Amino acid sequence: QVQLVESGGGLVQPGGSLRLSCAASGRTISSSGLGWFRQAPGKEREFVAAISSSSAFTAYSDSVRGRFTISRDNAKRTVYLQMNSLKLEDTAVYYCAAGTSAVSIRQGRCDSWGQGTQVTVSS
Repeated sequence: QVQLVESGGGLVQPGGSLRLSCAASGRTISSSGLGWFRQAPGKEREFVAAISSSSAFTAYSDSVRGRFTISRDNAKRTVYLQMNSLKLEDTAVYYCAAGTSAVSIRQGRCDSWGQGTQVTVSS
């Protein structure tokens, strides 16, 4: 089992940037896919981004592609989500997830979830 703890959320104006971090503990994650999901009020949780164990493969939802960048540092056991050009509709609780691969995460098949961090985009 992997324990995941997100940080870096907060309040930002439209057009601004934030970087989320997710620290992993427990079993090694160097061979695991990692990703991010989000859930806005009244909506279902949705896939945001995923990255393979070697960082060779990344995947993004259409709504964030070109604005968000996922990356990871296996030595620090951390995955990041750099969010640029934030929009009002990016407001949500963002969750970190771990799974067998980036493909499995993109399909929603995740083994572990973090508790979430709130991102609010507002003027």
